Amino acid sequence: MGHSKTADRTIATHRRAYHDYHLETPLEAGLVLEGWEVKAIRRHRVQLKDSYCIAKRGEIWLLNAHISPLDTTAAYTHPNPTRSRKCLLHKKEAQRLMNAMEQKGYSLIPIELYWVGARIKLKIALAKGKKKHDKRQSEKEKDWKRDQARLHKQIQSF
Repeated sequence: MGHSKTADRTIATHRRAYHDYHLETPLEAGLVLEGWEVKAIRRHRVQLKDSYCIAKRGEIWLLNAHISPLDTTAAYTHPNPTRSRKCLLHKKEAQRLMNAMEQKGYSLIPIELYWVGARIKLKIALAKGKKKHDKRQSEKEKDWKRDQARLHKQIQSF
């Protein structure tokens, strides 16, 4: 067995999540998918940009994740690219997330879709929305780190 990098396993990421939210406690969840969705995901035809999770009837659901059906998808399947998809979690984990969403005002945001063996997993995290000044602060820190790396590179080249 060789070691695989996470970049090789990653299918899709929700990049704006890091910009728009303070993310806490990431958690891995399975997804209930249809066959045509798995085939489309294998070809990276998935987008998490506007997606989010909700709690309904004691379960966690992924909403607004867009999976584009392939041209070869059979006509009788009637694919719905943005259908609600059930997240597979242990009851205790789901309950803990639902309590945090209800009592502490957290949102549940999907961060990344990736492979674990032959299974597709979704990394979700409890999140609090960032205020405008928080986003500016994050932007400044990111710029400073980039400038530091450039300076360090210049110093090493001498």
